[in-house]
Amino acid sequence: MSGRAGHTAPMRRLAGFAVLLSLLAPAAAAQQTNTGLEALGRRDQVLGWEAVGRVDMNNAGFCTGTLIAPDLVLTAAHCLFDQAKGAPYDPASIQFRAGLRDTKIIAASRVRRAVAHPGYTPFAAVSTDSIRHDVALLELAEAIPAGRAAPFAIAAPGSSKTVSVVSYARDREATLSWQRACHIGDHFAEIMSFDCDVNHGSSGAPVFDLSDGRAKIIAVISSGSRDGGKAISYGMELPRMVADLKAALRSGKGVILAKGDAPVAQIRRIGVSDAGKSSSGARFVKARTTTP
Repeated sequence: MSGRAGHTAPMRRLAGFAVLLSLLAPAAAAQQTNTGLEALGRRDQVLGWEAVGRVDMNNAGFCTGTLIAPDLVLTAAHCLFDQAKGAPYDPASIQFRAGLRDTKIIAASRVRRAVAHPGYTPFAAVSTDSIRHDVALLELAEAIPAGRAAPFAIAAPGSSKTVSVVSYARDREATLSWQRACHIGDHFAEIMSFDCDVNHGSSGAPVFDLSDGRAKIIAVISSGSRDGGKAISYGMELPRMVADLKAALRSGKGVILAKGDAPVAQIRRIGVSDAGKSSSGARFVKARTTTP
């Protein structure tokens, strides 16, 4: 599954992973059969999902991200950091391409500022705490009009255990894919497990609740592992985390500024390793292998 920006991430040891699995995995196994992935390769298939796009980091790797405002992209915090160099990416080297399908896009913009959740510790071992805070916002240099890609709302998880995921990943780097139905395994301490079909490149992918007929993002994919063809992944509750991120953008605290851009005091608003039978957690960032 996918997880670290800029390179293919090795499987990483998840502190307390066996405990986490014992709490979250059994419920996932009891869920009904999931639907398969649907490739959204035509323009008409992308309708409604235009705000989901690929986050390309310095031509080295990618994650998945989603517009939650015309100039704000929600993704995973670990996507902001270059594991090889032990440093954050320059936001100017990050590009968001909304609705990417093959060589076509709905819109694109470079990133002007980026911020990881204040509770996230870069380069630390994967843990329940890192999963809970593995959220980031990218502020785009050029806002994408809502008429071209309507942003999605953030919501707390509802009563439904059925969710939907839209993502890019290994072997489908340039094609947005939609899994109409997969499931929440269990939910505790602001962390959820999922049995959705995600892989390298799916870090930051939006997990949607479609139960009331309107898609709302209830989590983003952070990390996970694969056992044969089956995946288990983890995400977090978003309302409190996103509120913290917007506050950080307003204050400038912890914000990574693109080189060459002047600081702004305030704003108006604001990828999987093949693990076999592994008991480790993997990030979902995918290394770039082709240039769409």
